[in-house]
Amino acid sequence: MAKKKLGLEDLGGFVFSTNDDFEGNENIETEETLSPEDQQLEAHFSSKGRGGKTVTIIKGFQGNNDDLVILGKKLKKKCGVGGSAKDGEIIIQGDDREKIMELLRKDGYNVKRVGG
Repeated sequence: MAKKKLGLEDLGGFVFSTNDDFEGNENIETEETLSPEDQQLEAHFSSKGRGGKTVTIIKGFQGNNDDLVILGKKLKKKCGVGGSAKDGEIIIQGDDREKIMELLRKDGYNVKRVGG
């Protein structure tokens, strides 16, 4: 049985208006993505909360979410693994820190290894 929608949050945050002058989300500022040379990324290794599975987490990306997703897709494709990109972090399945750091450095990013 489908869950009942109770509030605006359940509708995905959309606001509906019959006002002809309603501007919607046009006034939302998008964060500008810094150039790769200005980025300070960190490569972390983690297995906590993932049922023992290991992941490489890239933190510190400064920019809009679209550019984060594009960079995440590129890294996943180069490593041949899955993962995700959201909330300013790129999560790549497996412990491929060295390979990921090398790929990021080739693209001009400043990246350092954090932890074990």
